[in-house]
Amino acid sequence: MQPDDAQPPISDHNQSALDWLNFLLADVKDGLGPFLAIYLTSSQQWDAGSAGLVLTIGGLATVLARSPAGALVDAIAWKRSLIVVGVAIVAVASLAMSANPTFWTVAVGQAFIGISDAILPLAVTAISLGIVGRKAFARRVGRNEAWSHGGNVTAAILAGAAGYFIAQVAMLWTVALLAALCAVAVYRIDASAIDNDVARGEEKHGQTPEAVGMLLRNRPLLWFTAAITLFHFANAAMLPLAGEKLSVGKPDESPLFMASCVVTAQLVMIPMAILVGHRADAWGRKPLFLCAFAVLPLRGLLFALADNPWAIVAIQILDGIGAGIFGALFYIVVADFTRGTGRFNLALGAAGASWGLGAALSNAVAGQIVDSFGFSAAFYFLAACALGALAIFAVAVPESRDYEAASPEGQELTATS
Repeated sequence: MQPDDAQPPISDHNQSALDWLNFLLADVKDGLGPFLAIYLTSSQQWDAGSAGLVLTIGGLATVLARSPAGALVDAIAWKRSLIVVGVAIVAVASLAMSANPTFWTVAVGQAFIGISDAILPLAVTAISLGIVGRKAFARRVGRNEAWSHGGNVTAAILAGAAGYFIAQVAMLWTVALLAALCAVAVYRIDASAIDNDVARGEEKHGQTPEAVGMLLRNRPLLWFTAAITLFHFANAAMLPLAGEKLSVGKPDESPLFMASCVVTAQLVMIPMAILVGHRADAWGRKPLFLCAFAVLPLRGLLFALADNPWAIVAIQILDGIGAGIFGALFYIVVADFTRGTGRFNLALGAAGASWGLGAALSNAVAGQIVDSFGFSAAFYFLAACALGALAIFAVAVPESRDYEAASPEGQELTATS
C-alpha cells in the first residue's frame, strides 16, 4: 500500500475526536508543572532548590521512559488504551500530591507523571499520523497543537481561579478532572481508522523496520537533537523561575499571575501552531524553526531585567512565538528525518529523551543559581545557553522538508530537491 495515495477519506468524527483529545490532554501530561512550583514555594514554603529538584525528578523519569515508550508505541495497536493508562496515572499522582505534599510524596508523584508525559504525546502523534497519513500530517500536527494550546489556556484559567478562590492545592485537583475527561475523549476515536504501519513511519504495509542503529547514523537527526536539547535546557526553567519571582512577597496573588503568564503564551501559540500547519510545507521547516530559536535568548534577557509582574506576563508573548512553532515542528522534522524507516516513534522518543534531560537539568541548575546568586543571574545564564542552541541549529541542521531517510543499507540521508 502507498499510504499517502491510498489513504481513505478522513472522517470529521475522528478529526473532532482528535481535537478534543488534544484540548483535554494539554495540561494532564505534565501535571501543571509551573503551578506546582508556585504551590510548593509559596503555600508549602519550599525553597527554590527543593522545588527545582522535584521538577527535575519528573523530568528525569520522562527522559528514562521516552525511548522505551517510543518503541512501545511503534509496536502496539492498542494506542487508545495506552493513553487511558497514562492519564489515570497522572490523576492518581496529582491527588496524592495534593493530599500529602511532603518531599517524597511529591517526588514519587512527579516520577509517575514524568513516565506518563513520555507516553502520552507519542501515542497521540502516532494516532494522528495513522489516521491522516503523511501528506496531511503537517496540517494535522498544527491542528493538534492549536487545540492543545487552547486547552492550556482553559486549564490555566481554571487552575488560577481554583488556586485563588478555593486554595492553591485546588490547582492540582483540576488535573484529575481533566484526566477523567481525556479517558472519555480518546475512545471517541475509531480504532479501525488508525493504520498502525503508517503510524510508525512506514511507507508501505509489510515493511521491515530499520535497525535501531540507523538512528545513530542519521547525522541531521543527531544535530537536530543536540540543538533542541540545549534549547530546552535554556527554556524549561524560565517560566517556573518567573513564577517563583512573582510569588516573592505576594503568595496569594501568584496563582493569578502564573495563570496570566500561561494564558498569554498559549493564546499566542495557537496562531503560531496554525501557521506551522499551513505553511511548513510551502516555506520549509528551517526558516520557521530559526524564529523559535531566536526569541528564546531575548526572553531570558528580558526576564532578568523585569521587576513588574505585568511586564513578566507581557514577556510571555515571546514564549508563545517560540513554543508555538517548536511544538508543531518538532514532530514534523523528526517525521522528515525518519521517513520510511518504521522507527518514527522510537526516534521521537529518543530525541524527546535527550531534550527532556536538558529540561530536567535546567530546573535543578537554575534553582541552585537562584539560591546562590539570585534570579537575574539565572536568567542571564539561560539566555547564554539559548544563544548556543540557536548557533547549533543555524549552522548544523539542514532543511528537512526534502530529505529522504536512509536506505536499508544505511546510506546517508540525501536531499531530493
